Amino acid sequence: MGRGSHRAKAMPGHSCERGCYDCCIRCIGAVPYPSLVATLLCYAGMALFCGCGHEALAQTEVLVETYFARNIQDYAVMASFIKYFQYVIYGLASFFFLYGILLLAEGFYTTSAVKQTFGEFRSTQCGRCLSLTFIIVTYILAFIWLAVFAFTAIPVFFLFNMEQTCHKINILAETTPSINQHAWICMDARQYGLLPWNAMPGKSCGMTLASICKTSEFHVTYDLYIAAFCGAGITLLALFLYMVAATYNYAVLRFLGGKGIR
Repeated sequence: MGRGSHRAKAMPGHSCERGCYDCCIRCIGAVPYPSLVATLLCYAGMALFCGCGHEALAQTEVLVETYFARNIQDYAVMASFIKYFQYVIYGLASFFFLYGILLLAEGFYTTSAVKQTFGEFRSTQCGRCLSLTFIIVTYILAFIWLAVFAFTAIPVFFLFNMEQTCHKINILAETTPSINQHAWICMDARQYGLLPWNAMPGKSCGMTLASICKTSEFHVTYDLYIAAFCGAGITLLALFLYMVAATYNYAVLRFLGGKGIR
């Protein structure tokens, strides 16, 4: 009787430990990993884009004001654009933070593992409509962000060309004794839309341009724009990953709904 009583007392404990283990396995299996990875990528990309982009715009204004424009009226439009776009960056950071949370919550809701955790697979017409809405909004955001990604490449392209031009000037300065041999090599900010065509001087040439490329303002601005460009690319990747995960989840809901499992 003593041994039987001991076994009877041990079995509930063993059942509880096994139940906790199964519960942990179910919780781990219920995590929508694609949506979770996309959320982390989205937050990382937006942090790079917003933080580095904000500082890069401020450094661009200093760079243009110091080396490419003499009159404040020449870069007043660009300064206003930078100011307003910095406010847009604040709004983008807040929007994507909230939207990432919503998409992650939607991923938890529509993942089949979550439904299996609660037993019978259930989905309502309202839930499928909500999933479809998220898919459409994410598609629209992805196309808009694709344009932002392309737009972010413009300052990187400008500064890359500027760095390559400075490198060419330095090579000519070492191989040719005359300054006039490389004084004609210029970088015109007006060609890239940074300044109006009547801005003076609007461009920098020769050794003056080469000296600009050696300043800390140039290198900091260049690095910040590269980081912002990479952040925009990471965010775009996150949106595409969101679309794939959300489309798959919606297809599962439609398939099970068509079979009468609601």
